[in-house]
Amino acid sequence: MSHVVQGYNPRTGEPFGEPVAKTPDSEVDRIASAASVAFSAWSVVPAADRAVVLEKVADALDAESSLLVSTADGETALGVPRLTTELKRTTNQLRLFAEVLREGSYVEATLDTANPDIIPPRPVLRRVLRPLGTVAVFSASNFPFAFSVAGGDTASALASGCSVVVKAHSAHPSTSRETARVVVDALREAGAPEGVFGIVYGTESGVALVKHPAVRAVGFTGSTGGGRALFDLAQGRPDPIPFYGELGSVNPTVILPGAATPDIAAGFAQSLTMGVGQFCTNPGLVFAPSELVPALGEAVAASSGGAMLNERMCDSYKAGTDALAASDLASVVSTGVRPDEAWAVAPLLFTTSVKVFEENLEKLTEEHFGPAALVVTYSEPSELHSVLAKLPGTLTGTVHAAESDHAEAGAVAEILRHVAGRLIFNAWPTGVAVAWGQHHGGPWPSTTNPLHTSVGATSIRRWIAPVTYQSWPDALLPLELQDANPLGIPRRVDGALVVD
Repeated sequence: MSHVVQGYNPRTGEPFGEPVAKTPDSEVDRIASAASVAFSAWSVVPAADRAVVLEKVADALDAESSLLVSTADGETALGVPRLTTELKRTTNQLRLFAEVLREGSYVEATLDTANPDIIPPRPVLRRVLRPLGTVAVFSASNFPFAFSVAGGDTASALASGCSVVVKAHSAHPSTSRETARVVVDALREAGAPEGVFGIVYGTESGVALVKHPAVRAVGFTGSTGGGRALFDLAQGRPDPIPFYGELGSVNPTVILPGAATPDIAAGFAQSLTMGVGQFCTNPGLVFAPSELVPALGEAVAASSGGAMLNERMCDSYKAGTDALAASDLASVVSTGVRPDEAWAVAPLLFTTSVKVFEENLEKLTEEHFGPAALVVTYSEPSELHSVLAKLPGTLTGTVHAAESDHAEAGAVAEILRHVAGRLIFNAWPTGVAVAWGQHHGGPWPSTTNPLHTSVGATSIRRWIAPVTYQSWPDALLPLELQDANPLGIPRRVDGALVVD
């Protein structure tokens, strides 16, 4: 067994960068234990001071953008323009959590005064959300910055007051190493406790991390199989811990008759092939009138694929799409252009009827991670109601409709809200804004917990848990709960929201 993690250039298939040594269990133990010690100091750093630290990390990553982007491009083939944008998204995410910390409502401070006249009598109760401890973060393959070493899980966990240990993804070890270097240096220069952030490499180190007693929660973005294995491991510990996994998603798109015009096809093909289809929000399942299929097919045929992130993904995409093409469940509408690169694939569009789809729903909702989609044709929108309700959990549900379709669009949305975490109207699901109102989650298998999001301000809630202080002296309470509200944060007092 190799003792190193080696990156590769997906365009050539050749090794890229210096190999990174896998982290042995003894070193995982040291890093996790150091993170646990650092948590004790980091968790009591005032939120406003943590906000400053996050901004300094963001500034440091921006300052090293040229090196980070060029390294990631050589290791992922995602392209400099895409990676430049992704790194900026990553630093903006850190800055968003600085805003969240200064605003303060994320702790959900709740104060109840004493009332001896009700049954049962009510003592003085003060409730607040406090950080859990050390968080293990598993990097994603398809976002080497935004869902990786310094991505949303790391940013939100550090913001909450938790320490973080990242398990680097094997597809981009050099990018992970360089990003971690920047983060560690920036945290040290900002005065954060030593060990508040660490990184480990290799599959075995990830298993050891989930099992480590210092780890109090896990964030994961990746495959359903890998996520389920780690989820079971987290739940099987002597002390089960929360596991927040973002797994598979087919992202159904419903195109209603009024919107079924040739113009919609170009937008679909662009969304389908963005990042070579390696987005968790890729529109892989489309419900459309049969007359729209030729236009969709032409748009896909005119589009180009590209190199997948690694050889395993390339092989999996080919195997899955070849099997679908060889089956009698769907037919190939069109094939796009395959570039002459080592791990390149071509876009593919399949079609089937709503009847065949509903009869073979489990098989036809398998995710083909890459630029492939299945168009399910219907005659009347009402045919879709029963099948949409049976779809597996998904991150997004999209509806394209003209004004004449609005009543039906509302009916479809009411069905999709039970299976999707984000509902999109007349747009495409690729692209997940980092914002206060964002929700990036959904029922299984899109996430392991339909209540959580891995993007947006409320993603911080994964790493904090409620504590109620009963009858404690004011001076001994956390600042968020003291009578004078020294932080000036929004609080709920005797049931009424008070914004200072």
